[in-house]
Amino acid sequence: MVRAVQSPSSDQARWFADEVQPHEAQLRRWLGARFPRGVDHDDLVQESFLRVLRARASGPIGNVRAFLFTVARNAALNHLRHRRHAHPEGAAEVDSTRVPDECADTPEAVARRQEIELLHEALAELPARCREVFVLRRIHGLAQREIAARLGIAEKTVENHSLLALQRCVEFFRKRGTPGRPPPGAGDGAGETGIRHG
Repeated sequence: MVRAVQSPSSDQARWFADEVQPHEAQLRRWLGARFPRGVDHDDLVQESFLRVLRARASGPIGNVRAFLFTVARNAALNHLRHRRHAHPEGAAEVDSTRVPDECADTPEAVARRQEIELLHEALAELPARCREVFVLRRIHGLAQREIAARLGIAEKTVENHSLLALQRCVEFFRKRGTPGRPPPGAGDGAGETGIRHG
């Protein structure tokens, strides 16, 4: 007897049909109620589906529905932010000669590159799950709830990993002679760790 071998794409298609697609109608209603103007709901649904499929390709998703809705919310907020920044009031009045050249090899740019290299070293020393949570939270800007759904862990666990990673990165930077500075990508506010950088 010959068994048909299913390709990863057919497994993914079946997973999508079973786990994601059943939530489409509810997701559309929720987006319509939560974001009635300023976003294209069809585009958001498609973008959310794509992001969920990409996330699934890199690992299992604990709660697909929660993850899908969180991804859709973040996509909608990103679209609204982009619209606001793409068409700010008074943008035509900006004097382009006063905009600094960010490509220049200024001391600030060199220092920033060195800090980023140090961050890569610091991240390499973290435990794998701790590093994964830190990168998703602080570099990619995912919410704790979204990370928890994606990794199939509790939000409190995400918070603990994020805090531990941040503490270890700060300690790493102190040992390297940059005391008092948060690592690049650590954010400016308290976030959900309760730590505020001044």
